[in-house]
Amino acid sequence: MIGYRELLEVTRNEECFSHDSRRWRALREGLVRPDSPLLPMMGYRPTVLFADGPEHRRLYRAVNDGFARLDQHRLRRSIAQLSNMLLDAIAPRGEADLLAEYAQQLPLWAASRMLGLSDDVAPELIAAVRGMVDSGPEATAANRALQRILGDLVHRKLAEPGDDLTSWLLAHPEGLSPEEVLHHLAVIIVAGNGPAANWTAATVRLLLTDTRFRTHVTGGRLTVDSALDEVLWRDAPVQNFPGRYATRDLRFGGRYVREGDALLLGLAAANHDPAVLPPDGQIVPGNRSHLAFGAGPHTCPARDQARVIAHTAVDTLVHRLPDIRLAVPAGELSYRPSPWARALTALPVRFSPVVPSTAVKHRTAAVGGQPWTTPAPTTHDSSATRRSSAWT
Repeated sequence: MIGYRELLEVTRNEECFSHDSRRWRALREGLVRPDSPLLPMMGYRPTVLFADGPEHRRLYRAVNDGFARLDQHRLRRSIAQLSNMLLDAIAPRGEADLLAEYAQQLPLWAASRMLGLSDDVAPELIAAVRGMVDSGPEATAANRALQRILGDLVHRKLAEPGDDLTSWLLAHPEGLSPEEVLHHLAVIIVAGNGPAANWTAATVRLLLTDTRFRTHVTGGRLTVDSALDEVLWRDAPVQNFPGRYATRDLRFGGRYVREGDALLLGLAAANHDPAVLPPDGQIVPGNRSHLAFGAGPHTCPARDQARVIAHTAVDTLVHRLPDIRLAVPAGELSYRPSPWARALTALPVRFSPVVPSTAVKHRTAAVGGQPWTTPAPTTHDSSATRRSSAWT
């Protein structure tokens, strides 16, 4: 049985467990079809996700340094602006699918700005990523569209660098090639969107269905950050993650593992290991020793940015739509049949319609422009700040 401690060993021991899927024996022996649905997640790409040792450290330094350069205060302001923009569109209706119209869109708009894409390209980017993730008949065309968008971006930033993640990766002393940068941008866009969206949606679902959870948050016993951490323990947005590949035959977790065997990381299962939970199973507020972001050298470099997105999304939502409630019985909520993610298919809600004020409409119209440009504070934004003490 592989639990929390065993998963830590797998993620930290690069000598025995490689991240390079070219070692995957089943793939080498032709047992995995070229059109296998596993390959989009497990097929090799020249990125930090599939590298070990010095090459991984080279790529990780570049990506990690890029994220570290992002100004967290400017990022938070930009995310708040985007959150309000999306809520402005649904607030007058009194009903919405918060997954499709809010939680899934916000990380992609945010990533678009972080990479240096203009806001007018964001809708096309969102459509391309959705097409790829859905793995339907449009997936190939969607992948081509994404490669074109990112290829154009890299080409433009080579000629005209800016104050953005793409330009920083291209200029990093580790010397990433334009092709390496393009592949990493695709990872940031595709791999970074789902977890942040699912994390936001799972937190809102708990607020709407778990009386204890909502009471503790609205009553100030749980901060938003502590609430987000509880969700990562209870309902991790990434349940399983590929993968590690045994570099030699060995015994591990009471099992015999052959060289080239693929090991999937059961992040959610490890977080529920009784060996690391309190006897009553209750999550201690502020405990961030969960494995939702992985562990070891391959810990997610964008975890801080994901937290900013999820925190701002939840905080803005509950203040803009304070009487929000589920539009269907909780038991009717369903999840996508994914081996990797804990992803709702929809999150239908109702609330009292709210017509945006003139100031808010002006703010929404001014969303375009430079990636980190934010409009002057509006009456709505300042009042939301005054009301937010119970959530922060």
